[in-house]
Amino acid sequence: MFSFFQKKIFLIDHLHGLVDMHNHILPGIDDGAKTVEESVDLIKGFSEFGITNFICTPHIMHHYYPNTPETIENSFKILQKELSKYDLEKTSIDIAAEHMIDDNFENILEKGYFMRLKKDYLLVEMSYLQPPINFENSIGKIKSRGIHPVLAHPERYVYLHKKMETYSNYKKSNIHFQLNMLSLSNYYGKEIKKIALKLLDEGFFNFISSDVHHNKHLEYLKTINLEKKRLDDILYLVNNTIDNFT
Repeated sequence: MFSFFQKKIFLIDHLHGLVDMHNHILPGIDDGAKTVEESVDLIKGFSEFGITNFICTPHIMHHYYPNTPETIENSFKILQKELSKYDLEKTSIDIAAEHMIDDNFENILEKGYFMRLKKDYLLVEMSYLQPPINFENSIGKIKSRGIHPVLAHPERYVYLHKKMETYSNYKKSNIHFQLNMLSLSNYYGKEIKKIALKLLDEGFFNFISSDVHHNKHLEYLKTINLEKKRLDDILYLVNNTIDNFT
């Protein structure tokens, strides 16, 4: 018999051991953590629900966040030095980047200034306003290097919401999809949650990650609850992310 008092299923109770392969916790180089103290606070907050393994992915975005492997490495060293002061010996941190497919992306690719995730994956994103005209060409060049493109938060590109065939075509062309945890709530809006759940139900996602920028994101994660019928799908994404990025 249905009960209004059924126990809620909270997302954070099922994330233990996850490799958070998309986040903005490196200090001072994009729209994520502003200070190293904020970075440490975020890492401590994640550890409370069993996430201690991170691949930091600051933006590489022409004109806005023109990061390079050098700027990312420098920020990484600052965070590593600060973490050594705390009892966080179980914390593992690596670096990559979230690459905007913009007018400079293919130049970065050609010069080798990109930063891969583990196992030859490359995290990419698009503008939220309109798709880049060079998307297919850029994806083709990524794959020609033997690298697997991972599209960050496909559920958040509103111009694709009424073009489900485009999502299907992306999947058929071997683009991996990464789900933002916050998209499972109304944090970004009801429409984005609706599309996220639709893509989840159709088995389009490969990986799940936080895309956390600041403590407000982290605190909101703690409130997200799941319908029981989707728990197995989420657990699959958690385990697949662990398997591919550990």
